[in-house]
Formats: sequence, structure tokens, C-alpha cells
Amino acid sequence: MQTNRGSKNSLNNNFYCSYSGLSSVMSYTLDIDRIIEMAWEDRTPFEAIEYQFGLKENDVRKIMRSNLKSSSFKLWRERVKGRKTKHSKTSSSIRFKSKNQSNG
Repeated sequence: MQTNRGSKNSLNNNFYCSYSGLSSVMSYTLDIDRIIEMAWEDRTPFEAIEYQFGLKENDVRKIMRSNLKSSSFKLWRERVKGRKTKHSKTSSSIRFKSKNQSNG
């Protein structure tokens, strides 16, 4: 029986992120960490998270619920519930906007 050594190597390559060189698991973990960090920031609107990661507010809420302790999640929900700066359409604050962000 002949084994294909190239397939094992190509299988390992499937687990690496092409732009960072990190394993896809490590890249995923870093993305989750960044999403949580942005969600906790008072001045980062959910629209910025959606623009960067393609996640709607409900998706962010699910990530927060599954990655935070129950008490931390409840504290976070109370903080962001109704907070105008977490929703760019209701926020009147003026912030730096990267040239890569849309004007919408």
C-alpha cells in the first residue's frame, strides 16, 4: 500500500492563515479576542465590528455569551444596552475613521 506524503503536508497547510502565517486555530482565537475587546470598548460601535469581521450585533452577543463568565456577560449587556456610542447611527460623537472604512 502506497501512502501519499504530500497529502499530509498539504493537510497541515490547510490549518494556516495565508496572510498571518499563524495556524487557523490561532488566528480564530486572536479574532475572538479582538471581537471581545472591541465589544467591551465604549466608543467602538457594533457597526465597526460588523465592518471588520462581518458579524451582526446578535452574533457578537452570542460570542460574548459563550466566551465570558455569566456574570461578566450580564455586566457587559447592562453596559451596552441602550448605549448610543455602541450604535453609530445614534451616536453624535466624532471619531477618527480609517480611510479603509466606508462612509456609511
